Amino acid sequence: MTAPKTIVDKMYAKDTFSQWLGISIEKIDDGYAKINMTVRENMLNGFGIAHGGITYSLADSAFAFASNSQGRHAVSIETSISHTKTVKKGDQLTAEAKEDHLSNRLGIYSIKVSNQENEIVALFKGTVFRKETNWEE
Repeated sequence: MTAPKTIVDKMYAKDTFSQWLGISIEKIDDGYAKINMTVRENMLNGFGIAHGGITYSLADSAFAFASNSQGRHAVSIETSISHTKTVKKGDQLTAEAKEDHLSNRLGIYSIKVSNQENEIVALFKGTVFRKETNWEE
């Protein structure tokens, strides 16, 4: 089986959106991902705070990396997010994805997004469909 980090490195190399976000990969394991990024000026909305899509996108990337780390192609079929705290320019965000359930066809993940003060700024939940296709070396 292909190593989780190898899979995520392949994914990230083609993921221009995660690259645009400035995501750094901190830790990858089976069913687990921890990634981070810094909020930039061009990520702010009309209120001068981070657009909700920024925390969503960070969590979604962690979700994708964690769910694909098991060696099979996994695609999102349902997600939800709760924004719990305002995110500002310069905030350093960390998304930590953990596997809650894994079966032959489905995987369910919880993702916590926190800031540099270790305050939770968003909680994300996602379900993936696991395809028959495997990641290859």
